[in-house]
Amino acid sequence: MYDENVVAEAQAIHKEIYGVEPTTVSYAPGRIEVLGNHTDYNAGTTFSCAINFGHCFCISKSDKPGIHVTAGDVRESYEFSATCDERIDSYWANYVKGNFYYLATEHGILVDGINCTFLGSIPMGAGLSSSAALEVATTYAALQYAGKEIGKDISKKEIGQLAQKCENVFAGCNCGLLDQFSSIFGVHHGLIHSDFRSLETYPVQLPDDVMFLMINPHIKHKLKDSPYNARRESCEKAAAELNELVSYEVKALRDITLEDFEANKEKIDAEAAQRATHVVWEIHRVEDGVKLLADGNIEAFGQYLFDSHETSRTAFENSIPALDTVVAAAKDAGALGARLSGGGWGGSVCALVKVADADRISEQIIEACKAHDLEPTIEKIVPSQGAQIIK
Repeated sequence: MYDENVVAEAQAIHKEIYGVEPTTVSYAPGRIEVLGNHTDYNAGTTFSCAINFGHCFCISKSDKPGIHVTAGDVRESYEFSATCDERIDSYWANYVKGNFYYLATEHGILVDGINCTFLGSIPMGAGLSSSAALEVATTYAALQYAGKEIGKDISKKEIGQLAQKCENVFAGCNCGLLDQFSSIFGVHHGLIHSDFRSLETYPVQLPDDVMFLMINPHIKHKLKDSPYNARRESCEKAAAELNELVSYEVKALRDITLEDFEANKEKIDAEAAQRATHVVWEIHRVEDGVKLLADGNIEAFGQYLFDSHETSRTAFENSIPALDTVVAAAKDAGALGARLSGGGWGGSVCALVKVADADRISEQIIEACKAHDLEPTIEKIVPSQGAQIIK
């Protein structure tokens, strides 16, 4: 499953600009974080899913050297060499350039003399990881054009790590692997369980009669301006102090059992214990959630989303009143679960709902939020297949 409209439009734009049909077409979806908030840098686990919005990337041969790339929506173009490490004065172009650069310099796969076009359907500012989708789509198309087989000449995990490095270095965002892995390993009507210690992923199926709503109250945020670093330091402090209190090694909060954490949290720094409460319980919720979904207990799994938001609000304190209002509105409207999705201090809310109830719940959320001077927009999110070659 992929966004057929954006794929068709991207190919049409490519032909309009370059005068030929693309010979290579790829597609990669965005993602939502479903459960496992701030667990990645604590070596924990996370549930996420690829979504029914994404980026299409098209390539055709050029009669001149270099890589010529056009953003289909704004018709902005850049040219660069795959072996040049200089960043471009463009927010989006660096996401593309970095992938070609690392394919050439670290994997020996030089792609040159091409015209490219990309187009996306991911709503801007909704926290659905448009950048990772663009990175993955770029790399998939480049590999296909170069005649390389994904999974044989280069693994999917390596593609994720390459895309992450591109974002870290060329785009200047110190992200983890959640976004890239979600885009690559997505499954239809399923979640991706990612382990950030082993870097292993596996799919966990969802019932066909449920879907997600992504509710964006349009509260702008930037993690670099948030208390993100302070929270991370608190988690590291909690792990170090807990390590002195138990008989086994605690390198990260992933290592402490829930029982031992509850027994020892009053013995460590109070603020560190407060922040760690959210993370330790999140890791527990993800792992127990695997069992709940296997048993078909979607109601209990949904409750974990509400529980996740509550510890975000009270323990980690990375929520804001607008997100709390949206979660409360979703609960009152009959959602199975709802929580902030992503780093917090702004962004969007992810709500789990029955497909049959999605329209009604959406309308009730919007109406309830009006009383709090909020005008959220809502996107229906269907867990979808990961990145793929279309042509």
